[in-house]
Amino acid sequence: MTSATTTSLLPVDRTLGVVLAVLLVVATGVAAYAHLADERENYARGIAVAGLRAALQLAVVSLLIGWVVRYLPALLAFVAVMYAVAVWTAGRRITRDRSWRWAAVPIGVSALPVVALLVLTGLVPLDGIALIPVAGILIGGALTATVLGGRRALEELHSRHGEVEAAMALGFEDRDARLEIARPAASGALVPGLDQTRTVGLVTLPGAFVGMLLGGASPVMAGAVQLFVLVALLVVQAVAVSSVLELVARGRLTRGVE
Repeated sequence: MTSATTTSLLPVDRTLGVVLAVLLVVATGVAAYAHLADERENYARGIAVAGLRAALQLAVVSLLIGWVVRYLPALLAFVAVMYAVAVWTAGRRITRDRSWRWAAVPIGVSALPVVALLVLTGLVPLDGIALIPVAGILIGGALTATVLGGRRALEELHSRHGEVEAAMALGFEDRDARLEIARPAASGALVPGLDQTRTVGLVTLPGAFVGMLLGGASPVMAGAVQLFVLVALLVVQAVAVSSVLELVARGRLTRGVE
C-alpha cells in the first residue's frame, strides 16, 4: 500500500475512539429526545446497544479474519454463521412468534445462490478473503429487504384485515386476497436499493468503491466492482422481497403477539 493511501485511512488511535463515542452519544441522545420508538423497541437504547455490539463484534472479527481465510472449512463456517445470524435477526424483527424461522427462506434463496454463482464462475475465489465481504454484502442486503418487506406486509394486513376479508367474500383465495393488500406495502422494501443504485456516483459513493480506491485500485476497477455489487444486490433484494411476500400471503410468516 502506498504512503498516500495509508495517510488517507482513518488513524486507529485515541482520537478515533473519542469521536466514535461522541457520535454514538449524540445519536442516542437525539433518539431519546425525539422519543423515537415503536411498540417493540426503544430506539435510543437500541442505538446505544447496536454501537457497542458493533465495536465488540468488529474487534473479534478483526482478530479472527486472518486465521479464518487460511482454512476452507473455517471460511465456509464463517459464512454459515453470517447466514444464521441474519436469519435470527430478520426473523425476530418481523415477528415474535415461532414463524420467525421462515426468514431463512427469503435470505437463503436470494443471497446464497448468487454467492454460489460467483464462486462457480471464478469471479470470487473460494479460498480467499474476498468471499467474506461479498457474502456479507449480499446476505446483509437480503436481511434488510426481508425485514422491511415482511414487516410492511404484516402491518398492512393487520391494519386492513377488513379488506382482506372482503376480497375473500368476493371469491378470492386466501393467498390472493392477502397478496392484493400486502404487495404494494412489501414492494416498498426495494426503494432504498433502487435509490442507491440510481444515485450512485452522483449522491453516494458506496463502500465497495471507496474501499477499493483506498486499497490502491484504479477508479475504473473500483467502479466496475461497485456496479457489480449494486446489480447483485438488486437481484438479491428482489428475490428476498418476493419470497417473504409469498410466505406472508400463505400464512407461513405471521404477526407475533405483542
